[in-house]
Amino acid sequence: MMEHDIQEVLFSQEQLDRRVSELAEQINRDYADKEILLVSVLRGSFIFMADLARKITRPCRIDFMSVSSYGKGTSSSGQVQITKDLSEDISGLHVIVIEDILDSGNTLSYLLRILEQRHPASIRLCTLLDKPDRRKVEVAVHYSGFTIPDAFVVGYGLDYAERYRNLPYIGILKPEVYS
Repeated sequence: MMEHDIQEVLFSQEQLDRRVSELAEQINRDYADKEILLVSVLRGSFIFMADLARKITRPCRIDFMSVSSYGKGTSSSGQVQITKDLSEDISGLHVIVIEDILDSGNTLSYLLRILEQRHPASIRLCTLLDKPDRRKVEVAVHYSGFTIPDAFVVGYGLDYAERYRNLPYIGILKPEVYS
């Protein structure tokens, strides 16, 4: 059972829902007169983005990218690959990149540089989780859900070896599960 692999629940389903609502309200205010493009960084952010998108009242479009720097491990390899690119041209669009977790900063720094070269009207980052203790590359975060300790977290879209994404909360994975 997956729940037995969780050391501690960091954020309950209710806490996640409340914080996602607050982030959506902030985005609605910031983009009061603009249409936005939400770009989900797959796979970890798909649940977060789905919940966030349903709470955004501004006209918005949705697209997906997939980048990888983890493989099957628990820490970033530092080598970033785009494994699925956007379906549309973003030039002139107001883009909000939706990410599950900002860890080392390597992946998001690379991704944001690539997207900026495509000439969007604006580009901002919205991350559900920020883990500053692991930061190697500074990345500007415009919308952040929660700051978390340096622990391996799963649930609400986040995984370990493609498991635990479907947990309705975010929890710390017991070290014996991944060591």
